[in-house]
Amino acid sequence: MNFDIPPEIAAYLDELDRFIEAEIAPLQAQDDNQRFFDHRREWARTDFEGGGLPRREWEDLLREARRRADAAGHYRYALPREYGGQDGTNLGMAIIREHLAAKGMGLHNDLQNEHSIIGNLPGILMLRDFGTEAQRTTLIPAAFEGRFIATFGLTEPEHGSDATHMDTRAVPEVRDGVSGWRIDGEKMWTTGMHVATHCMLFARTAGADGEARGITCFLVPADAPGVRIEEYLWTFNMPTDHPRVSFTNVWVPEDAIFGPLGGGLMLAQHFVHENRIRQAASSLGAAVYCIEESVRYARLRKPFGEALAKNQAIQFPLVELATQCEMLRLLIRKTAWQMDQMSKPEVERRLSDKVSMCNYWANRLCCEAADRAMQVHGGIGYSRHKPFEHIYRHHRRYRITEGSEEIQIRKVAGWLFGYMGPRKQEFAALEAGYQGNRFGVRDAAE
Repeated sequence: MNFDIPPEIAAYLDELDRFIEAEIAPLQAQDDNQRFFDHRREWARTDFEGGGLPRREWEDLLREARRRADAAGHYRYALPREYGGQDGTNLGMAIIREHLAAKGMGLHNDLQNEHSIIGNLPGILMLRDFGTEAQRTTLIPAAFEGRFIATFGLTEPEHGSDATHMDTRAVPEVRDGVSGWRIDGEKMWTTGMHVATHCMLFARTAGADGEARGITCFLVPADAPGVRIEEYLWTFNMPTDHPRVSFTNVWVPEDAIFGPLGGGLMLAQHFVHENRIRQAASSLGAAVYCIEESVRYARLRKPFGEALAKNQAIQFPLVELATQCEMLRLLIRKTAWQMDQMSKPEVERRLSDKVSMCNYWANRLCCEAADRAMQVHGGIGYSRHKPFEHIYRHHRRYRITEGSEEIQIRKVAGWLFGYMGPRKQEFAALEAGYQGNRFGVRDAAE
C-alpha cells in the first residue's frame, strides 16, 4: 500500500500555489480587499441595512477570483474534459480541498459561501445526467457564462432531514392551451436566491407522504409569478443568502420537469457523497490550520518567562486534535480513493457509511480545533483579529447541513447493526440461525 500523494496531484498542488501567489493574492491585496478577510470581514461582506445580504463588492470580488481561476484552467478541475475540466478524481478533490483550507482564510478558498478556485459544480453534472437534450444544450453553456444560476429548493419550514413528508405540491394544469403544472408550497434555505435565475424546486406530484417515489424536481424561473422571497434568515455567520421562499399558484410548462417524473429524490442524492467527502476534507484542512497556528503561537508566547508550549495543559489537547487529524486524513483519502473505483450506485451501496463517518467527524473536529485555538490564543483568539471565531461559526453550520451529524450517525449505525447496507442479509441469517436461543450457546450434542 502506498500512502504518498500521487505525483500528478502533488505537482498540481504546487501549480495551484503558484497561481494563488501570482493571481489571487495580489487581487486580495488591492483596493483594500483585505477588509473582507481581516477583523472587518463580517461588516465588509454584509449589507446589514439591506436585509443582511452579501454586499455587491464582495460578490464581485469572488466572481473575479473565479473568472481568473477558470481562465487559468483550475476552476473546472473536477468536471469532465468535455466541459473544460480535468476529470478530477474524488481523491484529488479531497487532497486539494484540505490543502487549500489548511492555508487559512483567503480569496483562494473562502468556505463561508462555498467559494474556491477549485469549483465543486454539482449542478453541471446534474444537468448532464438528468437533463433533457434541450436542457443540456441550453443550460450547461448558460451556467458557465453565469446566465443560469439555480438554487436548491428541498428543505421546508416543517420538514428538514425528512424530505419525503414535504408539503409542497404540484398538480397538472393546462393554461392557455399549454400543459403544465401548478405548484404551491414553501421552501427554506434556498441559498443564493437573490442572484438566481431558477430554483430546482422539489414537489410531490404523486404518492403518499413518507414515500420516496412521487417527488418531482422542476426548474422554476426565479421571477415566475407567485415566487416570493418572504425573508432572509440571519445566521451565525453573516452575510446571509438563505431565504424562505413561497410558491403560490406558480405555473410551469411540462418541459420544466428536471429528471424523471416522480423520481426527483434521485437528483437530490446524486452528488451527496461527493459533496460530503469534499466538505470533510475542507473541515479537516481548517482544523489543521487551527492546530498549526496554535502550536506556533504557543512556542512564541512566553507568560511567566517561559514558552506557553511547555505547559502540558496546552500540549495535550493539541496532541489529541493532531492525532485525530492524522487518523481522519487516512479515512478520508482511503474513502475518496475507493469512490473513484466505483460508480455512484456502487458508492451508495458499499461506501455510504464511510462517507458519513468522514463528514460528521471532520465537521465536529473542526469546531473543536477552532475552539481550542481560541483558548490557546486567549483574548486575541476570541477577537475578530484572528480567524478562529469565523472558522468556528462557519463550520458549525456543517454539523447541521449536508445531512446533520445525527442523520449521518444514524446511517452509520444502520450499516453497523445490519438494519441497512451490505450487512443486512448477514444479520438476518444470524437471527434466523439462533431460532430462539437468546444466549447463542450451541447445543451440547453438536
